Amino acid sequence: MDHSVHNNMEKGTIVPSDEVCMVNNAFMGKKQFEVKYEGRMYYGCCEMCKERIPKEASVRSAIDPISKKEVDKATAVIAVTGDNGEVSYFENKTTYSDYIKKNKN
Repeated sequence: MDHSVHNNMEKGTIVPSDEVCMVNNAFMGKKQFEVKYEGRMYYGCCEMCKERIPKEASVRSAIDPISKKEVDKATAVIAVTGDNGEVSYFENKTTYSDYIKKNKN
């Protein structure tokens, strides 16, 4: 299965949640498979990811890099934060903005 990231999205850009593989934490640049769990929508890039999302709580949540709070990936603000399409999940736009300010070069 090709899990490579197909984009050239600039770091710091907020991306649509439905174009993120929430298992691999990567912006994929195209619509991903929808996986509904407990009334919330998550996204995965392949059958393996689709199976893992409902079974593994750890792939449905992340830690906001600023607030250090656990966030649900289905409701998080998602932005590209790595050079190869890696994403981070933010509690809200305030913590996202703080991250951008803190990480300006």
